[in-house]
Amino acid sequence: MRVILAEDSTLLREGLVRLLTEEGHDVVATGDASALLAAVSAAPPDVVVADVRMPPTHTDEGLRAALTIRSNHPGVGVLVLSQYVEKRYATELLSSDTQGVGYLLKDRVARVEEFLDALERVRSGGAAFDPEVVRQLLARTSHFDSLERLTARERAVLAQMAQGHTNASIAEQLHVSQSAVEKHSNAIFDKLELPQAAGYSRRVLAVLRYLKS
Repeated sequence: MRVILAEDSTLLREGLVRLLTEEGHDVVATGDASALLAAVSAAPPDVVVADVRMPPTHTDEGLRAALTIRSNHPGVGVLVLSQYVEKRYATELLSSDTQGVGYLLKDRVARVEEFLDALERVRSGGAAFDPEVVRQLLARTSHFDSLERLTARERAVLAQMAQGHTNASIAEQLHVSQSAVEKHSNAIFDKLELPQAAGYSRRVLAVLRYLKS
């Protein structure tokens, strides 16, 4: 996998470069958004990993670069990293075209297997959203009647679905059968009045679009 990494923290950047290189990936690293955009334009990678906040203002340069990449290079997966759950930034990212997109908290990077799994999901066109981001988005919309109609099990399935897990993965996580997950998923879509779509990444998009509304 070819990865372009944009992170202004030298310590984190070098740590990620070493991790990804040891996993056999080809990594190009940079410390600012302008260099990131130039590197992607010169040779589009499989995945971009970018911090939300980057120089010079340390506000949203990384996010804006990620959105530009999503627009100009739709085949490139984008995984953004953030120090905290920043709902406005998550919402902005989710409003873009959605195949191959992820949003992780930096703490999640320390959990190597979870980070590598998220990277692979984004590369293959899926989605990868930090559980804490999903939890806060769910909490944000808990007053909606349609969401309150979900059972506890359906909410648990929805949270796993929103993170980007397949039905088989959800079944494993929740210790239930895959057919039970499919039944709960159908009930979720009916109660939320969301159209069913083939492929879990499109399903995640539908759920997250609802949650951020």
